[in-house]
Amino acid sequence: MKKLYPCLKLVRGSWRPALAAALICAGGSVRAQAQVPSRSADTSRLKTLGEVIVTGQYQPQSLKNSVYRVRVINNEMIRLSGATGLSQVLNTQLGLRLSNDNTLGVTDIQLMGMSGRSVKILLDGVPVLDRGDTRESIGQIDINSIDRVEIVEGPMSVSYGSDALAGVINIITKKGALQAPASKGSALRITARTQEETAGKEYYPFSYHGVHLQNIGVNWQERGWGLAAGGTHNESDGYGGDAWGRGKSWKPKEQWSGNLRVGYQGTGFSFYYRLDGLHETILSKSKMGLTYKAMDQRYITDRTLHQVQGEWKISRDLQWNGLIAYTDYTRKTRTTEHDFMTAKDALTTGAGEQDTAQFNSLSFRTTLQYRWSEQVSLQPGVEINRDAASGARIAGKPVITDYAFFISSEIKPTKSINIRPGLRVDKNSVYDAPPLIPSLNTHFILTPTLDLRLAYGYGFRAPALRELYFDFHDANHDIVGNPDLKAEHSNSFTGGLSWTPENGSGFHWVSSLNGFYNDFHNLISYAIDAANPSQYKAVNIDRFKTTGATLENKISRGALSAALGFSYIGSYNRLSDNKAYQLPAFVWTPEVNANLNWLIRKLDTRVGVFYKFTGQRPGYELVQNSSTGLEEVQLYKISAFHWADISLTKPLFSGVTVAGGVKNIFDVTDLNNTSGNTGGAHSSGNTLPMSYGRSYFLSLSFEWNKK
Repeated sequence: MKKLYPCLKLVRGSWRPALAAALICAGGSVRAQAQVPSRSADTSRLKTLGEVIVTGQYQPQSLKNSVYRVRVINNEMIRLSGATGLSQVLNTQLGLRLSNDNTLGVTDIQLMGMSGRSVKILLDGVPVLDRGDTRESIGQIDINSIDRVEIVEGPMSVSYGSDALAGVINIITKKGALQAPASKGSALRITARTQEETAGKEYYPFSYHGVHLQNIGVNWQERGWGLAAGGTHNESDGYGGDAWGRGKSWKPKEQWSGNLRVGYQGTGFSFYYRLDGLHETILSKSKMGLTYKAMDQRYITDRTLHQVQGEWKISRDLQWNGLIAYTDYTRKTRTTEHDFMTAKDALTTGAGEQDTAQFNSLSFRTTLQYRWSEQVSLQPGVEINRDAASGARIAGKPVITDYAFFISSEIKPTKSINIRPGLRVDKNSVYDAPPLIPSLNTHFILTPTLDLRLAYGYGFRAPALRELYFDFHDANHDIVGNPDLKAEHSNSFTGGLSWTPENGSGFHWVSSLNGFYNDFHNLISYAIDAANPSQYKAVNIDRFKTTGATLENKISRGALSAALGFSYIGSYNRLSDNKAYQLPAFVWTPEVNANLNWLIRKLDTRVGVFYKFTGQRPGYELVQNSSTGLEEVQLYKISAFHWADISLTKPLFSGVTVAGGVKNIFDVTDLNNTSGNTGGAHSSGNTLPMSYGRSYFLSLSFEWNKK
C-alpha cells in the first residue's frame, strides 16, 4: 500500500485521467504472477494453415480443411490497429468497403459489391439486429470484447438464412480457456485499457475534442466454471463546426457498453450465458439562426442481447449444438430548440422530431452433427427467427416469423475430396420465401501444395421490417414502406485456388486466386413513386449483378509477416440492357491492400502497417436535363483514395504496454462524387464523407494474472 500512496495523489479529480494514471501506478505494484511479453517471443508468424475457424463448420477446424473460403482477422491484428471501433479494423480489408451517413452518425458496409442487409452480421453466431437497411451495428459492438472476426464470402443462406446473400461476418468474442472440472485452484485475470486520439487536428485531453476510450475487464475461472465481465466508455466529440461547437460535419457520439458471461466447461458438455448491453447517444446541433435559436437533436440507442449457447458431445459420432437469443433494441429521437437569449430548451413539435422506435428479435437454432462413417457426415438443423417492431413511424405493430429446416452433408470419397451439398426449407409469415434453397461447396486437394474450391449457392434476402412498414414524413423526408415487396434471391458461383509451397528456413507463403459471379433478382431499393413523384418508396428492382476476382499473398519469416492483395470488382449496369445507350454491361473498381507486422527484437517493439488503395468507382444513372426536361444517361464517378495506418506497440513493465500511431496518414476527408442524383434521404451534396482527416493516438493497456 505504501508503494501505491504516491500514485493515489495522481488519481484525484476527473475519473478519465485517473484511469490512465492508475494503469501506470498499478503496473509498478502488480505481483510477480503478471504475464510480461517475452522479448524473444514472436506471435506474429502466420499460421494460416492451422488457424482454427468455426463459422459454417460442423466443428472447429483449420482454414485449409474448410470447404468455404474464410478470411480471419485475429486478435493481434485488432490490437495492433489501435482501433476504437470495428469499422477501423474492416476499413483496410480487401473487398470490404465502408460508407458513412453523417446525418445519422452511422456506418454501412459493402462486401462483394453488395451492401446493407445483403451482409449477415453475427455475434458469436447470433444474428445482430439492425433497425434499418444499413448495418449500424458495426459501430455498436465493443471492440475490446472481440477475439477475432471471421468473414465468409458468398451466399450462406442454407446455414444462416436471410440476409446472407453476399456473405457472413461473424464477430467472435473473447471467452477464455476454461479449466477442466478436475483442475484445482482458480485463475484470475484483470485487464484495462485507455486510449486518447485526435480527431483531425482537434484534441483536448481526456474529454471534449478528440476520441477518448476507457475499458476494464475481469475474468475468473475455477474447476470448469468461468465468469467474465467488462465495460467500455467510448466518447467522440465529433469534428468541425463553428466556434460554439455547432453544425459539426461528424456528429459527437458517446457509448457505454458492457458484457457479462457465465459458463461451464465439463467433460463432453459446455454451456454459457452472455449479456451484451449498449447505451449510445449521437448529438446533432444545428447552427444558430437569425432568431438566436437553434435545434438540438439526440439519437439515443439502447440495445441488449441475451444469449444462451450449449454443446453436448453425446458420443464419438454424435454432437448437439444449440442457442437461443433475445435482442431488445430501442432508438429514440429527441429534438429541442435552444434559445440563446434565455439559455432554455423546449421540446419541438415537428413531424418525426419526437419519436421512439422499438425492435425486438428472438432467435432459436439447434443442430446435430452425426458422423455416419469416415466418409459421410450429416448436419440437420432447425432455426426460428421472430422480429417485431413498433413506433410512430412504423405502420401498426408488425411481426415477422421465419421457420426453417436445413440439412447439409460432408462427403469425402477420398482424402483429397470434400463435397458439401446443402438444402434449406423456409416458411415465412409475411412473404413467400423460396420453396427450396440449395447450395453445393467442394474442396479438392490437387497436390500437397495446391487446393481448389468450387461452389454454387442460391441466396435470398427477406424484406426488412423497415422496408415493409416504415413511413417517414417531415420537411426533408417523404419515404414509405411497401408491404407488397418480394424477397430478393440470387444465383452465385465462386471458385478459388490456394497455393502453399513447401518452404524451409522458417519461411511460409500462402497465395490464393479467387473469383465470383452473383446474379440477383428482385433487388430491394428506394425509388420515386410513380403515383406520387414527391415520394420515395421501397420497390423491387428486376436485376443486379456483381463479379470480380481477388489475388492474395501472405508471407512470414521469423519476426516479420506481411500480406499483399489485389481485387477487381464489377457491378452490373442495368442501363446497358437498353441498346440505344450502347453502354458496358459492368463498371469496375480496383483495390490494393498491404499489411505488415514486424517485431523489432532489439527494441522489443512491434510495428503494424495497414494500407489500402480503393480505385475510382464509376456508375451510370438517369438524370433529368434541366433544359429539355428529358432523361439522359450520365456517367458518374466517386474518386479514388489511399488509406494507411501505422502503429508501434511496446511492453513497458509488469504487464503494462504502451501503443501509439497515426491513422489515415494520407489525410483523406471527403470523396468527390459527380452523381447528379444526390437528393437522397441523407445526402450531403456532391461529396461522400470518408473521414475527418489524419489522426494520432496513444494508449496504455494493462494485464494482471493470478493462478
